[in-house]
Amino acid sequence: MAPALAMAGAAPQTVNGLVKAGLQGALSAAAAAARPGSTAAQRWAVRTADPLDTIAIKTTVERDRALFREGEQADNVFEVTCGTIRVFKLLPDGRRQIVGFLEPGDFLGLSFNETYLYTAEAVTPAMLRRFPRRKLETLMDENPAIHRRLLAITANELLSAQDQMVLLGRKTAKEKLCTFLLRLSRAAARQGLNPTRLNMPMGRNDIADYLGLTIETVSRTFTCLKTVGLIRLLECHRVELTDLDAITDLADAA
Repeated sequence: MAPALAMAGAAPQTVNGLVKAGLQGALSAAAAAARPGSTAAQRWAVRTADPLDTIAIKTTVERDRALFREGEQADNVFEVTCGTIRVFKLLPDGRRQIVGFLEPGDFLGLSFNETYLYTAEAVTPAMLRRFPRRKLETLMDENPAIHRRLLAITANELLSAQDQMVLLGRKTAKEKLCTFLLRLSRAAARQGLNPTRLNMPMGRNDIADYLGLTIETVSRTFTCLKTVGLIRLLECHRVELTDLDAITDLADAA
């Protein structure tokens, strides 16, 4: 699931630069092609090897361990290849706002700040590709296709950030939870998985901190959706969406 601000700290001036560069419009198609599991991405992968492989370093992170923390030197960019990563920011009083859950194919740390603006932790044991920032910048200069690919990812994250602002600011608890489930469904579909039987490794506390709700409200809303027949709660942190159309309508506040 592509999260709001999955780059874990994209600078505002970088965002403005992208918009001014005329990326809007053409980049929406490029972003779709860059998503793992898309037909265009699969065709591209068949034709050529991924140039990022030349600088990638495989790394792992254990459950609930930090990949990097807010304020640390931003020396690397990461791509999730297995598992789930949560990206969050801590408020001065200790409260936590999760800004995204990253799945295989998602990038984080893709910014031009000297330090990371957010903390990234593993929800599950995870595997990633690590790209030293200086080598990545050199590769982008030498390979326009990589430059366009990362710009497309950045543009897609802008759209996710806008959606997240609407979710936090205007939607009801039921609409928020349906939006969350729909995002998991679409992420599963992009990975070639069943979009109606979802793996949901994050706990209720994580979901609450992502949706701007209390744990009690999240639990009540899950129960409500189950009672009206929109979902089934399965074992092993799985959820079945029994009425995807109704969930989509609620997510869209239709």
